[in-house]
Amino acid sequence: MAAGADEGLVDVRTLPRLEGAVENPAHTEVHSLSYGVPIAGAIMVAATRKLLADNGWTQYVRPMEESSTSLLFKKGRQGLYVSFTQGRPDRSAVNYSANRITANVPFPDDATDIVFDERRPYLRCMTAAAVHTTLDFFRKGLAAAGWSPLSAADISAHWPNARPDERIENDARTYYNYDNHDGGYKQPPIMLSLQRGGDGKTSAEIKVAPFALPQDLEVVRETIDLPEPNHTPSFGSTGSADSIRRKLEGITVAEIPVVLAFYRRELAARGWKEQTSGAVLTDNEATLDFSSADQTATLRLGHKYDLTTVSLVAQVKEAALAARAKAKKEADEKFLGDAMATAKQMIAADEVRRAAQAANLSDAPLKALADNTMPVPVPETAENVQFNGEDGKLEFDSSSSVKALAAFYRGLLKPLGWKEQPSVINKSTMVVMEFSRGGKELSFTAMQMGPKVNVTADGSGLVMANAKPEAATARASDAAGGKAVAENLEAEPDSALPVPKQHSMSSIGIGKLPGTETAIRRELNASIPAELGSVLAFYRGELGKRGWKESADRAAVRPDQAQLAFSAPEGPAILKLGRSNGETTVNLAQKIPAAAAKGDIMPKPGQARLMFVNIGDGEAAVTINKQTIRIAAGAGTPQSKGPTLDLPPGKYQYSLKVAGGPVRNNAIEVAADDAWGLMIAPGGEVMSLQVY
Repeated sequence: MAAGADEGLVDVRTLPRLEGAVENPAHTEVHSLSYGVPIAGAIMVAATRKLLADNGWTQYVRPMEESSTSLLFKKGRQGLYVSFTQGRPDRSAVNYSANRITANVPFPDDATDIVFDERRPYLRCMTAAAVHTTLDFFRKGLAAAGWSPLSAADISAHWPNARPDERIENDARTYYNYDNHDGGYKQPPIMLSLQRGGDGKTSAEIKVAPFALPQDLEVVRETIDLPEPNHTPSFGSTGSADSIRRKLEGITVAEIPVVLAFYRRELAARGWKEQTSGAVLTDNEATLDFSSADQTATLRLGHKYDLTTVSLVAQVKEAALAARAKAKKEADEKFLGDAMATAKQMIAADEVRRAAQAANLSDAPLKALADNTMPVPVPETAENVQFNGEDGKLEFDSSSSVKALAAFYRGLLKPLGWKEQPSVINKSTMVVMEFSRGGKELSFTAMQMGPKVNVTADGSGLVMANAKPEAATARASDAAGGKAVAENLEAEPDSALPVPKQHSMSSIGIGKLPGTETAIRRELNASIPAELGSVLAFYRGELGKRGWKESADRAAVRPDQAQLAFSAPEGPAILKLGRSNGETTVNLAQKIPAAAAKGDIMPKPGQARLMFVNIGDGEAAVTINKQTIRIAAGAGTPQSKGPTLDLPPGKYQYSLKVAGGPVRNNAIEVAADDAWGLMIAPGGEVMSLQVY
């Protein structure tokens, strides 16, 4: 053996291998290696057992691990762990790993049925030798392994309460202490028990002496709100602290009376009372029932090897279940009531905002923009015109109303030979128009978006050969409304979000988590009779006073509009300024992520989330972005979580079908990190509300 080698660990490179073995160099080290063999799994395992046994290795199993598919071996003071990997049906891999024997005790040469734990001193096996012969073997073997006899006098001196019995009928019992003067692992004293059976075999067991086992257990952790003791090699649980039924189970290196005393003490401290009826208490098992104000529990303890098995099952009482159900029903009803109240509040605020914004939109007849080079006319009030002739797409904003824009295109396209196809979407806030001519098509959507109307168009009628995307020049919109007032603006002192005193319209909406007073979003809409530059300076100053920091790289400022992004202590915010009828329009929206995280509201980063709520009596189906979402009756209410859909930012048309009703078409535009609720009413109407 090389100098400095660890004699407690075998060099697995020296071990025999099955015939046809092909070593894996990438997984070969002093204490671990892997090799492949052209042998099927079951045959390979049996062949490995025989190969190592012929080389002097003795197989054993650990307590409570009898079903393990891996193999454990011992040879002298060294251990070996063998595992197998199945590759193709005709080829497998064998893995050798050195395993340290921390608690070394000898095995009789003819030992069978070996159960051994190399991590603590435990051995159980059978041998054909007589008791006195086996006792002599262990005396010599234990001495060679560093164990020395422990007399009754020594035991009494160190453990006054111990009552060691050295011999009973057909039995021999002796005690040993470990000498670790050479710096080895410290071990507790052990008890060797030998007993001759009627079958002519001797049973041998080595375990920690009972007087050296823990006599008082402590709580190592709370698991599913139940106490778990220390000295537990393995413990697990099912359920949770608030489950109707929960179970704690495992094994403890302590005797049954000690474990029983632990649970009696700890359960009593938690308000549980022991029930005398049905109790079972013997040397090898214990069963006790406990009761608390709203739960029952059954504790079962058993004995196997040198371990105590523990099973503790807690169950909520029927009366408590009924009380829980009642409390949940009341909470759900309050949640739904609060949600509906919040929705109505948001709808009302949205209607006020839309009405105020719509009042600033012009119904005046429109003229076409001069010097237009696009395939279709564009109104003179068009702003931020974006045209892509290659893809056949057009988009612009306008201070004219949806009604005026629809009349503009219907009036100009019909004389040019375009025939309109009927559409079900024809509202004061949104209209969809479909036209066709000579095999070509045009589709227009005009939708009120805040203080402006957004118009998008696409179709083959917009495609231009050799065209490249270009932005048309925006037209000023202040001429019709008169000249704005330039002045220093003062803030309203009691407004939750800053707004100048000199406003002609102002409204604030607050979105809350349903069932709570926790705000997750605030939004201000206002109209200010002042220049855009003055309003912009006002908000930069007022928001700065509140600790808001502007993101300079996201600022977009033009003569007739501006958009700024801010980071604030409670969350990010966007300020949008525009011009309409000679005034500056304001939209300031702030999100509160910490509050929104408490509910299932926040979308994936960079996405937008739609949350579907169906307060009708039948199933509804929404088709959006080539996906159909089915929403059961009551889904999205407290009684039943509704479906959600995360989408990339953009404008989406969608259709809604309610059982027994017509298909309804609508559209929604969402931005990154937004969350919108689509609430389906009993009649099939849809209310879209931005909740975050």
